[in-house]
Amino acid sequence: MLRAELCTDEWEFAALGPAWERLYRRCAAATPFQSHAWLHSWWTSYGSPGRLRLVLVRDGGELLAVAPLMRVGRTLPRLVPLGGAITDYGDVLLDDEHADRAAPALAEALSAAARTALIDFREVRPGGAAETLYAHWRGPRRRVRDSLCLELPAVPVEELAARLPGAKARRARAHLRKLTALGVTRRTAPPDEVGAALGRLLALHRLQWESRGVTPEHLRERFAAHLVRAVGSLVRSGDALITEFLLDGEVVAVDLTLLSPRLAGCYLYGVHPRLRERKADIAVMLLDAGTRHAVAGKRGTLSLLRGDEPYKRRWRPEPVVNQRLLLARRRTTPLLWAVVCEVAARGRARELVRGWKERGGGRA
Repeated sequence: MLRAELCTDEWEFAALGPAWERLYRRCAAATPFQSHAWLHSWWTSYGSPGRLRLVLVRDGGELLAVAPLMRVGRTLPRLVPLGGAITDYGDVLLDDEHADRAAPALAEALSAAARTALIDFREVRPGGAAETLYAHWRGPRRRVRDSLCLELPAVPVEELAARLPGAKARRARAHLRKLTALGVTRRTAPPDEVGAALGRLLALHRLQWESRGVTPEHLRERFAAHLVRAVGSLVRSGDALITEFLLDGEVVAVDLTLLSPRLAGCYLYGVHPRLRERKADIAVMLLDAGTRHAVAGKRGTLSLLRGDEPYKRRWRPEPVVNQRLLLARRRTTPLLWAVVCEVAARGRARELVRGWKERGGGRA
């Protein structure tokens, strides 16, 4: 007999850890961004009292589904995924074996929990568990585009280089040889060194972006505290790896990669300018490490996560667009259409700006 619950208590959220972890392991679509370690840590750093909305479906004492949400907005009230802007994928958790039972129960419980709010699932990766929930939703619903992610097949970097045109492939191989000639080595930080390794990562990240417009959140204490709490647990459970790169015995770069059954995701890195001064190709170095993690775990995908930076495009990745799944009750349908119109207006504005730039707009 399935039983739905609405959890709004922070202490209860913390106590859900073991059951949440078991469910997480039974949901093949899950990424570390849906783990209890990541989301509870995020709530500790970023959550606001009174806004927590965890919709749970149980069979006896075992969790079969979780929708980790919070309530935001007054003029346009919404239930949105926990994790905020620092989380690349949002989703629900569904027990794969019991999804045909759990998804309808979760949809019904979400409808009751939403009341006067729109349910707004941001950054759902294609194939995410929230797609199953969307299919079982009985009320008004809408699917729109969200952020762009770039993905590569999980093969050794030499094979990725072989996909490039001749001259570019030769340059990529030359950059790999250059790293070997420089004597760049790497090590994986063990669990008891996670805090120190992340401290080095954030210091190098700040240094590499100095005077170049770093993401402000990456410099804040609450982000560092979240990262240390969450990643410490994820490294211990095998869901994250921290790789340190050494040159002449000194740590000159640190990379954080998140791991799930289907993909490895390159989340954050920091690099000392000294490496660039020695003509090391940072993108090749990081990609080599990332592909090794993906191949070793027999994951099918190396995700470069959100963003369309030129250094990612050079490897000919596949563009994969996250989805925004909007779920409404009949009484909240106007909220759904308000969001749809807002998304359309922003998309049109981006197209106009892009066209203006392509026509040479802003030139003196």
